[in-house]
Amino acid sequence: MKVHFIAIGGSAMHNLAIALSRKGITVSGSDDEIFEPSKSRLEKQGILPAVIGWDADVIDDTLDAVILGMHAREDNPELLAAKEKSLPIYSYPEYLYEQSKAKKRIVIGGSHGKTTITSMLLHVCTKQQLDVDYMVGAQLDGYDCMVKLSEESEYMILEGDEYLSSPIDRRPKFHLYKPHVALISGIAWDHINVFPTFKNYVEQFDIFCSVIERNGSLVYNNEDDEVVNLAEKYNRKLNLQPYGKPQFEVNQQGTIVVHNKQRYSLEIFGSHNLQNMMGAMYLAEHLGIDNDTFLSSISDFTGAGKRLQKVVENESFVMFKDFAHSPSKLMATTQAVKEQYGNRKLIACMELHTFSSLRKDFLPFYKGCMESADHALVYFSPDVVLHKKLEPLKKEEVQRAFGGNVIVSNTTDEVLHFVGRLKSENSVLLMMSSGNFDGIDYEALGAELSE
Repeated sequence: MKVHFIAIGGSAMHNLAIALSRKGITVSGSDDEIFEPSKSRLEKQGILPAVIGWDADVIDDTLDAVILGMHAREDNPELLAAKEKSLPIYSYPEYLYEQSKAKKRIVIGGSHGKTTITSMLLHVCTKQQLDVDYMVGAQLDGYDCMVKLSEESEYMILEGDEYLSSPIDRRPKFHLYKPHVALISGIAWDHINVFPTFKNYVEQFDIFCSVIERNGSLVYNNEDDEVVNLAEKYNRKLNLQPYGKPQFEVNQQGTIVVHNKQRYSLEIFGSHNLQNMMGAMYLAEHLGIDNDTFLSSISDFTGAGKRLQKVVENESFVMFKDFAHSPSKLMATTQAVKEQYGNRKLIACMELHTFSSLRKDFLPFYKGCMESADHALVYFSPDVVLHKKLEPLKKEEVQRAFGGNVIVSNTTDEVLHFVGRLKSENSVLLMMSSGNFDGIDYEALGAELSE
């Protein structure tokens, strides 16, 4: 087998390329730019392109498949050459499906919690020495590649992203996996540049349910009204398993969960994380893992990469970094930290960084999202707004949208001054962004503040 990747340097694409190479498939690829860590990982595997740029001559009749990444354009010369030669062209999710046709596919979907639920499930599988194939959409600690493909494994665990598949395939990725078991964690309007209305966004999850294999199962969050409506629609077609927050107690180490009259000590905390855990627990049943084994195995799970990740902690100060950027994630994360550290002053900083979050018509959805914090700051860069070709934002517009006593900042220095001024004994700092506040080194900041 010979497979060529167009746009091999992408965060998802390079992981799939490495996984196929490790499986014994001959992999080639090209891109017009490749950044770290993709570059080093491809080089270590021996599949880093020798030359940067596109070259139609690399597309020949010996290729069994061409995989097209989102970074490429529709007029890409290699793509045009592949079409001219009538070669099989796949998107990233299409090829993952091709590689898992003979396996039992478990797909985790939802507007939030996908990576956390997937990583929880993988954590327990590893502890139980259960061999599974997988694809995770974010880098997790302890993994050098976020895609694993083998001939031996009976199961394939897939994080089901609702974003588009490729430049020539506008279907959401999770429509292509055809799960035997699916999970929906929640539906909160996201990717508004692709799904222009909430109704259109919800329709994507309806389609996701419709492609679940015959007599398949849907594990769903019964504390989300939109998800419940979908589950009721498919009541006669699918085996339904609802889940929600378990009974729990907060302690200094994390949480104690009570299930079937048994008590389990966990390192994770926050209602949303415990809700995610229950969803993962019911998915684990389909892998032959009972509830007691799951909850005992998850005891030392500390979180998924960049999700409520502890940067530093001492007796009087704790700092977390988190990937939260949408309104629902922002509210859940802020509430979770305040719930866990109720006797401490919570300083919460959030960066508007994604396309959706920087749009004026989306800002009102952030109303009240940071009210759990004692002190809150929202940062955005006018340069990023300009780069994304969006309408300029004013500080006053952002402050009005969030409401409360939220401070709005335009410079990294202002963010650092805000944090440094408010940091005190018995405080906790929460930094939330899909970026890094345009250059803040979280580890260095944590070390400085904890001295």
